[in-house]
Amino acid sequence: MEDLGKVAAAVSRSRREFLRDATGACLGTALLGSRLRAQQGTRPRKAVVVTFGGGARDDETFMPEGRQNIPNLVGELLPRGTFFTRVVNRGILGHYVANASLATGAYETLNNFIASPPEHPTVFEYFRKELKRPASDAWVIAPSIGFERIGESQHAAYGPGLGANVVLPKRLLASAVPAGAQADYQALLHDNYESPLYRPEAGSTDLELERLTGVLKVSVSDFLANARNLESPDELSVFLARRVMQQFAPSLLWITLHDIDIAHAGTFSLYVDAIRRTDRLCAEIWKLIQSSPEYAGRTSLFVLPDFGRDSDETPGGNGFQHHRTGDARSRTTWMLAMGPDIRENVVIDRPIDSMDLVPTLGSYFGFSPQFAQGKPVGELF
Repeated sequence: MEDLGKVAAAVSRSRREFLRDATGACLGTALLGSRLRAQQGTRPRKAVVVTFGGGARDDETFMPEGRQNIPNLVGELLPRGTFFTRVVNRGILGHYVANASLATGAYETLNNFIASPPEHPTVFEYFRKELKRPASDAWVIAPSIGFERIGESQHAAYGPGLGANVVLPKRLLASAVPAGAQADYQALLHDNYESPLYRPEAGSTDLELERLTGVLKVSVSDFLANARNLESPDELSVFLARRVMQQFAPSLLWITLHDIDIAHAGTFSLYVDAIRRTDRLCAEIWKLIQSSPEYAGRTSLFVLPDFGRDSDETPGGNGFQHHRTGDARSRTTWMLAMGPDIRENVVIDRPIDSMDLVPTLGSYFGFSPQFAQGKPVGELF
């Protein structure tokens, strides 16, 4: 097994040099860290978190030959934010459990394929309990691979009644599609690229349709018409995220994108297409923020993979397909932060931990995540 610290440092240097050449980004330090400016008026801050389900190798992203796959990240987003080149994930590399860990700030040990609530309080519970925010102010848009329980923990001091609203776009779509028409939407309904035999238990069709039409205020016919024109599940997720932003304008919105995990199918072209789509959707989310009167000028965007991909140098590997060995490259990710309080075109290459996200959001909003294992990222706030 490669030494995690040495490999992470080497990956960080490579990303830093790439970004310096690509964007002219300057190297930042903790001593130059920004501080939250006083809010204008009484408008509270908002945050949108986007997690890259499935991660991508630097070969197809932060290397000269991969730059063509992330034109929006490199050309539009990175120059407007602070980029952390060395984010280390020391936990279980499964998508639900890794996202649950990101959302709690503590390494969870859940079964990745069972819908189970996190053990530690989630960022949504800290946010709502301490700041006395209503349920409509925290939302999650996520794949339906066990994610229905990510919004609310089993912790005795938090738990029921304090979590986020969780929207599972594929489950809503499955409930809305007429009998016999699912083949028309098959590309959007594929649920798990890693284990094709696994299908989550379906919820009540009536309850799902009530959530769609009653809560999100989207008619079944409009939902199906829009879905028919989409390429992938992630596009469906962003469509519903837009609806949630318009309908509720939540202060804390968490979106998990999962298309990149098509890499498990072993088809390189599909994996690269998913990277390009994810790059485009991240830019679309930022444009949504900037074009909305409820979000513009007071919202920070955090983009980070849940983890990376293996170097896959074993005899059965093909270089991009899996994240199962837990090697150093699959554990070395990155984070981009953008917003009115965050410095632009700055690169930070010191190591931070994946678990630092929740404490950082705590500093940003003003709550104390007492059970989180990370610490606030000082260069931001």
